[in-house]
Amino acid sequence: MNLDSPLIVAEIGNAHDGSLGNAHAYIDAVADAGAKAIKFQCHIAEAESHPSEPWRVQFSYEDETRYDYWKRMEFEPLEWVGLYNHAKKRDLVFIVSPFSLEAVEMLEVAGADVYKIASGEVTNIPLIEACAKTGRPMIISSGMSTMEELREAGRIQALDGNSPYFLHCTSKYPVEPEEWGLNLIDPYAYQEVAFVGLSDHSGTVYAGLAAVALGAMIVEVHVVFSKDVFGPDTASSITIDQLAALVDGASQIHRSLANPVDKDKVAKELAPMRQLFGKKLIAAHDMPAGHIVNLADFVARKADGGYPLNTVDSVVGMQVASDIKQGDVMMEFKAAPGEEKAFGVTD
Repeated sequence: MNLDSPLIVAEIGNAHDGSLGNAHAYIDAVADAGAKAIKFQCHIAEAESHPSEPWRVQFSYEDETRYDYWKRMEFEPLEWVGLYNHAKKRDLVFIVSPFSLEAVEMLEVAGADVYKIASGEVTNIPLIEACAKTGRPMIISSGMSTMEELREAGRIQALDGNSPYFLHCTSKYPVEPEEWGLNLIDPYAYQEVAFVGLSDHSGTVYAGLAAVALGAMIVEVHVVFSKDVFGPDTASSITIDQLAALVDGASQIHRSLANPVDKDKVAKELAPMRQLFGKKLIAAHDMPAGHIVNLADFVARKADGGYPLNTVDSVVGMQVASDIKQGDVMMEFKAAPGEEKAFGVTD
């Protein structure tokens, strides 16, 4: 994967609700929003679930069991081929989370660019080994895992010459700001486990933008057409319009971070503007030649030419060279008796 700039991954998951047409519609919508990667989940109910599997959240009006829901989310191999080809036509990185060995086997034929190991599968060593053997890049989500479990998953992936991309994740739907865990996004903080990005369940763009500002190079967000659509992940998802805002914001933040500012250099470049907006010393009253000036002799105003306000300490104590009228901007001074140097301004 090209990580020269932050990769925003639009996680469709099961937001298509089993509709192949919806899945294809999401591909076009994600591409139009400017994202460069799309992610689906590949479910094969018989290979990953059992009719006794409990609901995480009892959300479905049409599925009696969780197993029934997974069954309804399945696509046939040729349908996966169509989704992959469509994503390639829209220049999207096609990322898939397989939940069984059978899913990996099917996707190796149908097409996938990157495999994502979901939080609940980090300890599924056979699945990680199968994905690693394909040689494809792998993203590992950390949601429910200990650091030791993540290190082991990374070690297995590395055996096949590929280091995985670890994403920090909080497996709550949605997750509140107090639990975003942005402090974990640090590629140098943990040996063998470099959190290069965020798998976000906040349902906002804020966590993703903050992650990019902290250096994240991958941000995965759940995406839905509307916050009112049916599905288990809607509350933790963002809309297509929000996705576009996230993509644009991440790009601008990355450009900013890639171009550090030298404050002194900028101040020098803005010298003409400093002259325009800076206050100048203006005569507060008439002053005869020979008068020794003090602070009370000046007021500060914006003006064309004259002494910048920050030179007042150099002027105080000098002698008026020629008569000054109240309101004068252009004034000349000379050294007071016993001093050596005259001080004057022409413009």
